[in-house]
Amino acid sequence: MQISIINGSPKLGKSTSDLILEYLTPLISDNNAIEIYNISKTEMNEQRLAYIENSGVIIFAFPLYIDSIPSHLLEFLIQLEKRQFSDKNTMVYCIVNNGFYEGRQNYIAIEQMKIWCASNHLKWGQGVGVGAGEMLPFLKDIPLGHGPNKNLGNALKRLSLNILSAQSGETLFISPNWPRFLWKIESSQFVWYPRAKTNGLKRSRLYDQVNNAVSNK
Repeated sequence: MQISIINGSPKLGKSTSDLILEYLTPLISDNNAIEIYNISKTEMNEQRLAYIENSGVIIFAFPLYIDSIPSHLLEFLIQLEKRQFSDKNTMVYCIVNNGFYEGRQNYIAIEQMKIWCASNHLKWGQGVGVGAGEMLPFLKDIPLGHGPNKNLGNALKRLSLNILSAQSGETLFISPNWPRFLWKIESSQFVWYPRAKTNGLKRSRLYDQVNNAVSNK
């Protein structure tokens, strides 16, 4: 089976979408021809677009941007739409990750992918919404399906089985096997506060909008 994997992360460096695809690819690689395209790094020429168009399975992996599809991926979807897929049996799957704890936050983006799939008369396979995406790089040394990665491992296993059998499945929303309050503390200390500092933003400024909302009540 010919499989195209579209990495829709806008990051030029290592991304959470890269990591998730590293987990998924070995699960679906047996006797399949797989090509992975990172649309932020790879020129999508005629040859590559033709490969995608003629694939039996297309898998999209991307981060959530303002509860939606990243704009550069949306532009690429419009480009693909002009191809007018000849094989209407092509199955479409997607994995969306976000920085919130709850995987359900990805619901709208997955529904948008369903709409794109229907508009191209392709078959919808399954969507997976992954919460706490910024946490995954810190867990990369923990085996998939174990500890905090247990839910992710189970979800990718179910997704891979559907991909290999060209079947559809219900949308899966997952959060890490880790208490939410600990995730909140650790994500603030190791992700959001350091990023704020890197961008010249004081920690107190992160709460300005919340404080203003409270004072205006």
